[in-house]
Amino acid sequence: MKPSINRPFTVGLIVPTGVGAAIGGYAGDALPVARAIAEVADCLITHPNVLNGAQLYWPLPNALYVEGYALDQFAQGEWGLQPVHQNRITLLLDQGIEPDLQLRQLQAAEATRATLGLTLTDYVVTDAPLGVCLKTAASGATWGTLQNPDSLLRAVERAIAEAKAEAIAVVARFPEDLGTATLQAYRQGSGVDPLAGAEAVISHLVVRHFRIPCAHAPALPPLPLDPTISPRSAAEELGYTFLPCVLVGLSHAPQLVMPSSLPKHPTSVWADQVDALVIPADACGGSAVLSFSQRATKIITVQENTTTLAVTPASLGIAAVSVQSYLEAVGVLVAQRAGLNPLALTSHIAGLAPIKA
Repeated sequence: MKPSINRPFTVGLIVPTGVGAAIGGYAGDALPVARAIAEVADCLITHPNVLNGAQLYWPLPNALYVEGYALDQFAQGEWGLQPVHQNRITLLLDQGIEPDLQLRQLQAAEATRATLGLTLTDYVVTDAPLGVCLKTAASGATWGTLQNPDSLLRAVERAIAEAKAEAIAVVARFPEDLGTATLQAYRQGSGVDPLAGAEAVISHLVVRHFRIPCAHAPALPPLPLDPTISPRSAAEELGYTFLPCVLVGLSHAPQLVMPSSLPKHPTSVWADQVDALVIPADACGGSAVLSFSQRATKIITVQENTTTLAVTPASLGIAAVSVQSYLEAVGVLVAQRAGLNPLALTSHIAGLAPIKA
């Protein structure tokens, strides 16, 4: 894709977490979508749920890795995104992780330093187990709670004050639900990620309190081998940790800046610069979507990416371009970047009509 001779063409890609999205509801299975859109856009703004694939990841130099709460604040115009060359990442470990499993996380972190050259500080262990509890809403969406959220916040305070952390990678011990129908359905590629909602609660808490990039990786023992696993969930079967993709994403996650930060840096990105937003067609009720719908941002909804939700653009009075697939969405983005009306690429062009008085 040739560089724009005008201003950068900026696209947002959102797949809500923990709602069973047909594409993006599994282990990094929306990453091919992100890669395709990154070839069309000068700047792609998306979130960990899209880019994280356990031990699999893909470097996208023009993508901004933005945690969900930060993305909401960005869409509202409360925060801006300041691209960076690299971040100092502090690994924060839940005291509730068993020694052997904790060692697996540390070895993964050390591997990213030695093999990928990431900048990690010394790590912090929480002063109490975080106590993650998994919940499921009536819609089927997953969420969760923490028994000791204050312990998490104290650990982040230490990471910032003592290690000068610029990004936080949290690893919390998650409950083992090996025999649940939810987990089995997810592994077979037909259910909701049972962990995603609780993961979002953890990262939201950190970002809301400290305005610092954050992402989470669950600590769990390996699942039993199953030859019938779906390819969409197979990335989570590869080893003992989901941490590598989180550390890679956080290594270049943009810093979160306030509009009052003057003078504004010329490379910072703000909500009014987002040209288009691509979302599942029945998951339009999120804060970021509602905020962008009040701007000049073109909303593109993808019909085949179904979720457990039923919140359509029409039900909210949002003007949107409806497409069947992400392939078609990429075509709409190409036309928009070129300054073309997408309808000009079809045989259905209506005649002009007078504006009624």
